[in-house]
Amino acid sequence: MKILFRYQTFRFLWLMKPPGRHFHKDYQLWAPLTLDDLEAMNRCERALPKNFNFAGDVLDQWAQKEKTGERPANPALWWVSGKGDEVKWNFGELSSLSRKAANVLTKPCGLQRGDRVAVILPRIPEWWLIYVACMRTGIVFIPGTTQLVAKDILYRLQASKAKCIVVSEEVAPAVESIAPDCPDLKTKLLVSLHSQNGWLNFQELFQSASEEHSCVDTGSQEPMAIYFTSGTTGSPKMAQHSQSSLGIGYTLCGRYWLALKSSDIIWNMSDTAWIKTAISSVFSSWLLGACVFVHQMAKFDPDTFLDTLTIYPITTLCTAPTMYRMLVQKDLKRYKFKKLRHCLTGGEPLNSELLENLHTCMSSQQGIICANQKGQEIKPGSMGKGIAPYDVQIIDENSNILPSGQEGDIALRVNSTWPFCFFSEYVNNPEKTAATMRGNFYVTGDRGVMDSDGYFWFVGRADDIIISSGYRIGPFEVESALIEHPAVVESAVVSSPDPIRGEVGCMLLK
Repeated sequence: MKILFRYQTFRFLWLMKPPGRHFHKDYQLWAPLTLDDLEAMNRCERALPKNFNFAGDVLDQWAQKEKTGERPANPALWWVSGKGDEVKWNFGELSSLSRKAANVLTKPCGLQRGDRVAVILPRIPEWWLIYVACMRTGIVFIPGTTQLVAKDILYRLQASKAKCIVVSEEVAPAVESIAPDCPDLKTKLLVSLHSQNGWLNFQELFQSASEEHSCVDTGSQEPMAIYFTSGTTGSPKMAQHSQSSLGIGYTLCGRYWLALKSSDIIWNMSDTAWIKTAISSVFSSWLLGACVFVHQMAKFDPDTFLDTLTIYPITTLCTAPTMYRMLVQKDLKRYKFKKLRHCLTGGEPLNSELLENLHTCMSSQQGIICANQKGQEIKPGSMGKGIAPYDVQIIDENSNILPSGQEGDIALRVNSTWPFCFFSEYVNNPEKTAATMRGNFYVTGDRGVMDSDGYFWFVGRADDIIISSGYRIGPFEVESALIEHPAVVESAVVSSPDPIRGEVGCMLLK
């Protein structure tokens, strides 16, 4: 897949005069939440506040510390094009620029608190600006991968009833083709230097937007984002996350799994559509005041990847197991990573022979539930132990906890209330939400074994989901696409082992 954007397309955003470091009069300087407060909430040792907004309660707090000199104005976001161009925004600049983006969404786009906006952008700085702008305005953020085709976009717009869509110019033609069938879609916002009929232009609106914006005082359980997640049957489901599940629920992940300090620079390579980008490239990192590093690389290239680790002072790396499998085919001895100290992976199994100095995890719509945390003994091939605040168990079909060494369903014990750090619900699908519960346990859909030391070992999916290069592929979606071809009468898709990608889809056609 070709590189989607050139640096010149967006150059004016970061070649502008740096914004002033001032805050609106309503900025809350009184009794700010501390990192200790948020960690206690994440452990369920302290009640959630009635209201919480990540942009105001976390990002603006870091910006204020820069202003008062309590912390250096290190980059919060460091983006590189791969062609020698880069962007560096500290928290003060991110704060001001995201206020401008918030004014674009609420004024010319006409969006209000609670409205939904679909965002289909590659790894460009505007993706982060718009995400933070949605937090500031209480608008629900719905990310999508640039690999979506017109049919996929149509389904997502109709299912979510999104009032606005934000896309790159390469995605615009697909949106144009299906927009007449989306009655709820009122605004189309294009991220491009080139104007297009029927579209508002983000760059033009952003350039003239005000930096003055009052952050909405969102409720801690108020919706923040919706992620479409594939299933064994049917179309992707809408998993909704709250302001606190994302904004507070990854505090411990940032400190103990990513093991971040405010001086660290983390490079997470997930697609912008996946919740892993939210986990590692937004919330966990910025909760700890660390720098998020982004390379625009549209298609993974091992040489570019290794050169980047050599050139830039990246301290923490998180990428899919597929990438590590590709790296072992290279001559790694000729590369020197002067700053790299912590490597992680997650989302799919990683062969034990590749696990030296790597830490693995299992993630789901609850986030990170099992991990090898920094300083913990590692058993190669294991997912590690359950992490706070989760009580992770292996259960049978009758909700009985199984003894060590016996295979069963990986599940999380749920007490009287639904944990705030879980996703809130499958939107408009109470049956699907209820089906995740078995007795007092939330069932993740993964099968596994726990050994006598409390380490979990992944066995496989309980359903037919195919996990390939970190992507969750629903067989139903592929089968539905195949059956549309006039030469296909029936189709079936199953997984097949692949030495690089973990799994690939195998198609049976008639």
